Amino acid sequence: MSATTGDASTRARLSLDRVLAGAIHLADRIGIEPLTIRRLADDLGVKPMSIYHYVPGKEAIIDGMVDLVFGEIDPPPAGLPWKEAIRQRCLSARTVLARHPWATPLMESRTSPGLATLRHHDAVLGCLRAGGLSLPLTAHAYAVLDSYVYGFALQEANLPFSGGPDIADLADEIILPLSAEEFPHLVEFTTGHVLAPGYDFRHSFEFGLDLLLDGIAATAERGT
Repeated sequence: MSATTGDASTRARLSLDRVLAGAIHLADRIGIEPLTIRRLADDLGVKPMSIYHYVPGKEAIIDGMVDLVFGEIDPPPAGLPWKEAIRQRCLSARTVLARHPWATPLMESRTSPGLATLRHHDAVLGCLRAGGLSLPLTAHAYAVLDSYVYGFALQEANLPFSGGPDIADLADEIILPLSAEEFPHLVEFTTGHVLAPGYDFRHSFEFGLDLLLDGIAATAERGT
């Protein structure tokens, strides 16, 4: 087989969709910083130059990856009151970001957003406006809700424990050796709540989300 025929065969096996899907799978395993064109090519079993047939470089790949992640997030469901629809969208966003933790800092950083990104933002804005929120309140609500979702996802991804025995082990190492006289509140909180059966940091997400939604709804009712 000639080199030209081999290159054509490689391109035939590739597509932009395969390049982006492969990049997401790789980033899910190793993170976004170590992801390079060469490493992606190795993972896909192709030559690096064949990837450049579809994208000009890593930044374009990241643009496409972020757009695909936005496409995984459920938009606010039609036919529901705005608060419940936005709640479901935020729950979906958190689930998707937990699946792709590398994506959280990048979700609002792209200067060339794709169609899925634009459609998602348009759907959220449309849901808030259909719920009767003014333009200024819509802006505040969207900013506050996404800051909360992204912030929680980032914190969750970087926690040194995943729950259950991990929390107990961490408490044994860090908190329990502390003096209850010097750090009474840390010790009380850890022994009385964190180490109690059923504790899971992730349960705080819905609690905080509902507080935000209730506050936005109350502000909307006041006509702000």
